[in-house]
Amino acid sequence: MIARLIVILCVSLFLTSGLPLLVVGQLQHPLPLRQPTMQVPPATTASSPQVNVLTREVSNADISAGIKSHISYERRRDADRKFHITYRGKNLALDLIKVHDDRLSNLGGGKYFACVDMKAADGTIYDIDFFMAGQPGSMTVTETSVHKINGKPLYNWKEQGGVWKKVRVS
Repeated sequence: MIARLIVILCVSLFLTSGLPLLVVGQLQHPLPLRQPTMQVPPATTASSPQVNVLTREVSNADISAGIKSHISYERRRDADRKFHITYRGKNLALDLIKVHDDRLSNLGGGKYFACVDMKAADGTIYDIDFFMAGQPGSMTVTETSVHKINGKPLYNWKEQGGVWKKVRVS
């Protein structure tokens, strides 16, 4: 009986050792829950139709390219060539400083997360969280939010029942 308890404890510790921040309960950015593969159909020709489906995992490079493409597209649409986001009723015109490649996450189910730093004309630095969906080359942004202003977080992330939720900063 004691041996079973020791084995269960060891397995539990092993499985949770990769998630030490969950012990604290709150994170600054959501982590991926799993790394799924995306189904991407191969190119077919009229003479040789194929039924097989190739599996391609979405990489962090795909996520990074997707967010950069979105920001670039939004900047080209506006006359001032800035990325615009509304925060507390105010339209912020921002320039991209950097994409946090260490914060890119495949959240599973065709959903992805990216975090970027952007700068306003007055020098204020905004950390913007982006959620995206889609496949490599055709990702769309589904949600954006201002996460930090000049390094001060407005919210953190907490995993609850397998779902990441925004929580107030205490």
